Amino acid sequence: MSLTSSWRRRAPAAIAALVALASTGCAMQPPQAWEKGALARPEMTMGGDVLGDRFAQHIYTSKENASGGNGVGGGGCGCN
Repeated sequence: MSLTSSWRRRAPAAIAALVALASTGCAMQPPQAWEKGALARPEMTMGGDVLGDRFAQHIYTSKENASGGNGVGGGGCGCN
C-alpha cells in the first residue's frame, strides 16, 4: 500500500473533520447583559492604557528623532 492510496482513503474524513472544526468557530452569540460590564472596562479597548500609549509614542519619536504624525506638526530639527 503506497502513501498516496492511504492518503486518498483518509482524505474525506480529514476534510470533514476540518470543516466541522472550522464551523464551530462561527457560532458567535452577542454578549449577555452580565457580560457587558467586563467588556466596558478600559483594558478591553484598543487604547485602554493611556500612559503606556504615551510612553510608547515617546520612545518612537525619540528613536525616529522627529516629532509629528500624531497630531503635532514639526520635524526633528527643533525649530517649531
